[in-house]
Amino acid sequence: MPMFVVFSKLTDKGAETIFSKPERVKEVNKELEEMGVKVLHQFVMLGEWDFLNIVEAPDEGTLLAALVNLNMRGTIHTATFRIIPVDEFLEKVKEKRGA
Repeated sequence: MPMFVVFSKLTDKGAETIFSKPERVKEVNKELEEMGVKVLHQFVMLGEWDFLNIVEAPDEGTLLAALVNLNMRGTIHTATFRIIPVDEFLEKVKEKRGA
């Protein structure tokens, strides 16, 4: 299943939500799963972004729909990148080299 890195930054509204209800982070992960996106790893970051999430989804469309849903709530802003395991990458290179 395709994997993605999602960086997220809390808005003021999002920070207020987390401060008053920290368990909300895990609730959102469950909501994402109901939308077809599984959170594999989640980290809090110090710096420009607040969270780094590694997720998997059946396709880009599923992930994009879920992120649009989250972003429209006004609690976060996200940046998303497709990631590919090194072994998968190497296999694709070998296939193309042999073609």
